[in-house]
Amino acid sequence: MNTDWSVIATFMPQLLNGAKMTLFITLVGLSGGMVVGAIAGLMRTYGNWLLNYTAMIYIEVIRGTPIVVQVMFLYFALPVLASIRIDPLTAAMIAIIVNAGAYIAEIVRGSLQSISRGLAEAGLALGLPRWKVLVHIVGPLAFRRLIPPLGNQFIISLKDTSLFIVIGVSELTRTGQEIMAANFRAVEIWSAIAVMYLIMTGSLTLMLRYIERRMKIL
Repeated sequence: MNTDWSVIATFMPQLLNGAKMTLFITLVGLSGGMVVGAIAGLMRTYGNWLLNYTAMIYIEVIRGTPIVVQVMFLYFALPVLASIRIDPLTAAMIAIIVNAGAYIAEIVRGSLQSISRGLAEAGLALGLPRWKVLVHIVGPLAFRRLIPPLGNQFIISLKDTSLFIVIGVSELTRTGQEIMAANFRAVEIWSAIAVMYLIMTGSLTLMLRYIERRMKIL
């Protein structure tokens, strides 16, 4: 088998553009997913029965279906059902927001429920309103505990962007496929793509470990 690793340098600008698109989708998707997940997690933890069940249905539906099915539904089925047509990039970002939001909601719920009720009751006994107890007492402690599982979800969502190849989003995997189809250098191109994913996920892991150490509960 003949390999020519120099082709990686030749196509590196295209691969870097694909990596930038991957990071952009991940950043936008996770930013929205954290908002959706925080709201759904609070609904599950502190909401009345209606809010609780609404959030639970959303979480179970999203966690029970693959993200590739979700993005295909957004891109192909939504125009048929609601006459709403969205471009591939928008569909990809919405899919990450909706998918990550469901998993983050359970992370938030678990973190909030892991904090002793005695702390909240002490805050309420001091005359603090419930929202201040959540913001100033329960919230900061819960946030420290959700960092490790939240970091894991970030990495999963970053890798999930590779599945958007099915709707033609020009992220890293799609870019690599197009390059490989033109020159048939599968070993070199896919090796470069694997290394680039490792760099992105490794950098994210190091950053999250640094944050975790800084906020560690003694």
